[in-house]
Amino acid sequence: MAVKWNGGHSSSVLCLNVSAEGLVASGAERGELALWDGGGSPVAQLRLPQEQDVTSVVFSARRPGTLYASHGETISVLDVRSLQEPLQRFHVNEEEINCLSVNDADSFLAAADDSGAIKVVDLESKKVSRSLRHSNICSSVAFRPQRPQSLVSCGLDMQVMLWNLQKVRPLWTMNLQECDMEEESPQSAGQFFNPPLAHSLSVASCGNVFGCGAQDGRVRVFRVTGARFEPELEFQAHSLGVSQVLFMPQGYWLLSGGNDGKVLLWDVGSNVGKQQKSPAKSLHRRKAQAAASSRKDGKLSKAASDEHPGVVPKLSIEHGEKVNWLSCAEIKGSRRVLVADQTSSISAYPLPEP
Repeated sequence: MAVKWNGGHSSSVLCLNVSAEGLVASGAERGELALWDGGGSPVAQLRLPQEQDVTSVVFSARRPGTLYASHGETISVLDVRSLQEPLQRFHVNEEEINCLSVNDADSFLAAADDSGAIKVVDLESKKVSRSLRHSNICSSVAFRPQRPQSLVSCGLDMQVMLWNLQKVRPLWTMNLQECDMEEESPQSAGQFFNPPLAHSLSVASCGNVFGCGAQDGRVRVFRVTGARFEPELEFQAHSLGVSQVLFMPQGYWLLSGGNDGKVLLWDVGSNVGKQQKSPAKSLHRRKAQAAASSRKDGKLSKAASDEHPGVVPKLSIEHGEKVNWLSCAEIKGSRRVLVADQTSSISAYPLPEP
């Protein structure tokens, strides 16, 4: 059963993040920002200027007292020990920001927006160091752990991209619709009506495996090998779009939240976590896929799906509301998944131990 966290917001909660010290931040519509202790009690509240929706919040990895919050086209830098007027503001995006990510060296902050741009701010010089781009709304961006110059992104252009901050162009790009086209599969017929618009990304703690949730209800898991990535696992997770995916802090447990009101926990480790492939073999496989016809791609995809016929969730939560955001917190020695939805409450569910 869920424990409801109430009293922090008066409107729909849009985003969540948990600091290294266990403090929870939440952002909501109309500029509402709240901080919570591990027991689910609000400890501080703030309404950001112009009352624009707070779409993403992220704590600094190295300075857990620093919180970045996006609202409209603005990023505010806040001190959680004294939650008041922002210490600093960045106004580098031209349209509404959808997602923030800060690397674990606390040297770069990435902001993905509705124009398809990803503005990367150098936190030392406080200037934009890179401007990366999707052709449609960029819905999610994430730095890879232990690789402060590397990040992945996805968007409503159905593209998933791997970037290195030393280059302006992506190192590797994959179109989810092309990757999924299977001549013999009934799923492919539905792709045209329910295309795999990519909504959310999460990178595992190893930094080489990441998951992507899309509008077609599927979760796709990729492995990075050098300057490219390749699909490792794909499965139907939700009956409606997957709004959120989140790798747990350690290992290969992946949470997914959907527009169908479900929150599911998957153990993808047996399928992808232990597979170590040589870069040469991976390169050969990717070249073969890139040159393949849709029929060849279909056979590859079908083989992959036959290889993992029984991907079933370890835990299924009937949350009942469309999921806006997922986060994970350690509360009183046990793990909880925190769920933000269309309501003004946050729901906390217990998670099994690995």
